[in-house]
Amino acid sequence: MTRTSRFPIVSAPAPEKRPVSDTHHGITRTDEYAWLRADNWQEMFRDPSLLDPGIRAELEAENAYQSKLMADTSDLQKQLFKEMKGRIKEDDSSVPMKDGSYAYGSSFKLGGEQPRYFRTPRDGGPEQILLDGDAEAAGKAYFRLGGVDHSADHRKLLWAFDDKGSEFYTLRVRDLADGMELADQIPATGGSGVWDAGNDGFFYTRLDPNHRPSKVLFHALGQNTENDRLIYEETDPGFFMNVDGTRNNQWIMIGINDHETSEYRLLSASDPFAEPKLVSARETGLQYELEEGGDIFFVLTNADGAKDFKIMTAPVSDPVRANWQELVPHEPGRLILSVIGFKDHMVRLERKEGLPRIVVRDRASGEEHLISFDEEAFSLGLSGSLEYDTEMMRFSYSSMTTPSQMFDYNMRTRERVLLKTQEVPSGHDPHQYVTRRLMAPAADGELVPISLLHHRDTPLDGSAPCLLYGYGSYGITVPAAFNPNWFSLVDRGLVFAIAHVRGGKDKGYGWYDDGKRAQKMNTFTDFIACARHLVAERYTAHDRMVAQGGSAGGMLMGAIANMAPECFGGIVAEVPFVDVLTTMLDASLPLTPPEWPEWGNPIASADDYRTIAAYSPYDNVAALDYPPILALAGLTDPRVTYWEPAKWVARLRDRKSGDNPVLFKINMDSGHAGASGRFSRLEEIAYTYAFALKVTDKA
Repeated sequence: MTRTSRFPIVSAPAPEKRPVSDTHHGITRTDEYAWLRADNWQEMFRDPSLLDPGIRAELEAENAYQSKLMADTSDLQKQLFKEMKGRIKEDDSSVPMKDGSYAYGSSFKLGGEQPRYFRTPRDGGPEQILLDGDAEAAGKAYFRLGGVDHSADHRKLLWAFDDKGSEFYTLRVRDLADGMELADQIPATGGSGVWDAGNDGFFYTRLDPNHRPSKVLFHALGQNTENDRLIYEETDPGFFMNVDGTRNNQWIMIGINDHETSEYRLLSASDPFAEPKLVSARETGLQYELEEGGDIFFVLTNADGAKDFKIMTAPVSDPVRANWQELVPHEPGRLILSVIGFKDHMVRLERKEGLPRIVVRDRASGEEHLISFDEEAFSLGLSGSLEYDTEMMRFSYSSMTTPSQMFDYNMRTRERVLLKTQEVPSGHDPHQYVTRRLMAPAADGELVPISLLHHRDTPLDGSAPCLLYGYGSYGITVPAAFNPNWFSLVDRGLVFAIAHVRGGKDKGYGWYDDGKRAQKMNTFTDFIACARHLVAERYTAHDRMVAQGGSAGGMLMGAIANMAPECFGGIVAEVPFVDVLTTMLDASLPLTPPEWPEWGNPIASADDYRTIAAYSPYDNVAALDYPPILALAGLTDPRVTYWEPAKWVARLRDRKSGDNPVLFKINMDSGHAGASGRFSRLEEIAYTYAFALKVTDKA
């Protein structure tokens, strides 16, 4: 059976070509599909009904086309959805975390799509529902909760929601005594806020029309939002900004950063009218984070050449860089990921030799100990605590075969208490599965880790299909964690693999540096090397391998499609960042200026222009025999705008050789994260898996 025979012969949409050209650094490009970008995109993200009818018609034609090509998988999609839903405990609940006289948690009700937030008395008792996501989402095509934060006096709840998918969040305040909303309502925020020490107002970030968090403001409860006090305004569009607090309610922290530089400003939570105090002015390449520590701040930083980061301390009375003192020195190859401070302890999460570990330090003695684990590959999450003056902290553990486990840990006695193991209602026997960690040789001699999962009975003779997932940007590491959805593939004989390519921090900060800007090509060649290694080791065959990635991982999919289409039997690109050069040339787009440190600035630099042009998927589509490709997008996505995959799909169809189809499914009611409910999101995953099974003859 050829690859093309798996799909019916249906005429694909062919958007009209309306060529426009641009010239930079003496190089002229022509874009025949630029018109698919809505001129009024800022307004449309807030109100999708404003989309140009001509563009809407093209997108709806794409949905009709993919629906016809995937019609024969309808029953399979339903079965996949049923299986994945069956692995979810529908009325699941978190273990409440103690804070003062209460303990706070979240839960789902049977059939519920959205979480509920609740509290109980500190040591147990009846639940009080503080916020019911399903009730708030009623009647809305899209709904996603943002931050949910109770005040320190436990009387009010600050919460945020987005009902367009555009990530412009509205903040509300709820009185917890009677459950009524206060009149305070603030639109176009970043999605969270921080209470002041008096619990009578909060700090928040305001998004500008280009979706940038440009201002930190303070809102006093009961006051007109037009009178909210401007605390700080960031005028450089190349920097992100957020506002956060500390668990001891002493400080408000304004964090300003791009992908390689950071800056903090502080003010007392007790004085919302104070001027923020600068800790250390931004210096290109210098990164630091602050964590509370009573009379000191812990400073996680790469200062003084500490590429894999070190921990320093600074007095709260004058935390400027000149007063930083080294506490945990830099150790090459040990990447310190995060720090949590407590009254008597400090906890850090770090990665060494590719695996995470938790280190607890006694602040008085300086003695440190590790929390140890046994499996070959696993994932850790550090939840910490809602309280500062405590001996207890919380962490989670899982592996590709072991469901997530939540532990409370006494930092003084070292007692570990298992609070909860993730339930799989339909059943899960970890002994039926094998997880392995392979090393694929890259072209330059580097070894690229691969995390692998397969059923114990799957033949490893090259006949098994494989789904190979990758990301490889922003220093993000894809954890070898438990994901119950994967078993719908693995139980059908597929091998599931994660390629830990350069651009993440899987092997330290240098692994990230070697996969960005001028070194970005390593991300793509690493992924191709992983694909070839899996074939060489007889885990699969090239025509039975499906590559998958989303967002910047979708860019990876577009690049490897151009570079090595023969290596894959199918490609799934979710919200794919595929028109990299055009986007990085447009400083008006939400994320472009902050992204220049990651990709380069092709406006200012001819070298950056040429580097990006060499791999940008849209710019390198050619007359190649591409495998079947599925692209997915959300109409109101402010991160990867819908027109990137729309243009890419149109150009692929126009230029490719061969008869393999290119499918484009766009959710007209969502943004970057896809469908907002937990079950509606499963329907999207079921569709994606059905495509993978279809192109590998497992449908």
